[in-house]
Amino acid sequence: MHKTIPNTFIFLDRYNNKIFENNNTNIGIVYRNYKAVSRIREAIEIAKACKKNNYKFFVSNDVKLALKLNANGIYIPSFNKKKNFNNLPKKNILILGSAHNQKEIQQKIDQKCEVIFVSPLFYNKKSKKYLGINRFNYLTQKRKIKFIALGGINEKNIKKL
Repeated sequence: MHKTIPNTFIFLDRYNNKIFENNNTNIGIVYRNYKAVSRIREAIEIAKACKKNNYKFFVSNDVKLALKLNANGIYIPSFNKKKNFNNLPKKNILILGSAHNQKEIQQKIDQKCEVIFVSPLFYNKKSKKYLGINRFNYLTQKRKIKFIALGGINEKNIKKL
């Protein structure tokens, strides 16, 4: 397993076989269902589909499950502010994180995230606050870490990126 970063990320709360009909293999699947009764069974099903389709598989906020399923990495949501992921038993695990402001970006850097999703970039119904391109650039410049814009991106504003 190498620490290559996929071009496209799909966030799943449950298994959906339509996701795996795509011919693109440079996709990362982030499984982030925290409350499902069948979480482990669902994660196993998604991990098998990812392996079959040569997708990268990431488990959200559960190192033990990620290691058990031999995931490519772990995703640390913005609400996880405590855990430190310096001492992972496997060094080839890619650590992803999400942040919404400068303080959270610093927390994700301290948690040793190698990729940080910063959101929301544009207006969306879930959040009335959004960064915009200028603020996104301000927050992410001069940092030696990969940032991915997330949230509110659609056909009308994608050209601004």
